Amino acid sequence: MTDLDAQEHYVFLKLQAFDSSDGLYVNTIPLKVTSVGVNTDKTIPSFPIPIGAITGESTTVALDLGMSNKTIEIQGILTNQTITKKFKENSSVTTRTFTAHEIAQMISSGVDSTGLAEHQAFNELVIKIPSTVDKDYNQVAERQIPFTWRSRGGFNSLDNSRVAIPFTFPDQETDDGIRGFIRSFGFTMSSETVFLEFNLSFQVATILP
Repeated sequence: MTDLDAQEHYVFLKLQAFDSSDGLYVNTIPLKVTSVGVNTDKTIPSFPIPIGAITGESTTVALDLGMSNKTIEIQGILTNQTITKKFKENSSVTTRTFTAHEIAQMISSGVDSTGLAEHQAFNELVIKIPSTVDKDYNQVAERQIPFTWRSRGGFNSLDNSRVAIPFTFPDQETDDGIRGFIRSFGFTMSSETVFLEFNLSFQVATILP
């Protein structure tokens, strides 16, 4: 799509002040993204068993405890755009149009802040993907849902067979996305351009209070 200003947003950064009852566009920063790289590294402890003298063949035992490291690398552009926030000072929403440079500064400030600053720090990333199968394996009309590492089915059912306490698979675009923190954010300011190229690295994690 060449008209970047008309492009629908599929990637959002949620502030800690985000409330799903306000909708997806309040207390979030929509991003115009050109590429999303998803990386999942499996971590399985392994150790050799000294039975070679008995069997004539060495053996390594691995213990799959369900540990992995998940990261997301994003590249895109920042343009002048409208951002809506809802502050505690009033019950109404505040909508303002920011320049690309102001949005880059806002994200940089958020990465530099702590989790105590709910209107600065980001703790969730939403990447909308098309889906035609719901959490119970029903075929449905295509809609957008957040990308996650969750599986379909409830307790000990469907893809969650033999899973004791599964997380709920998302069915709506306002469902939870990916929790974690921005590990790094960088952007390039070039002369005579109205947009800024940026790169963002997001670490999937459960942030302890």
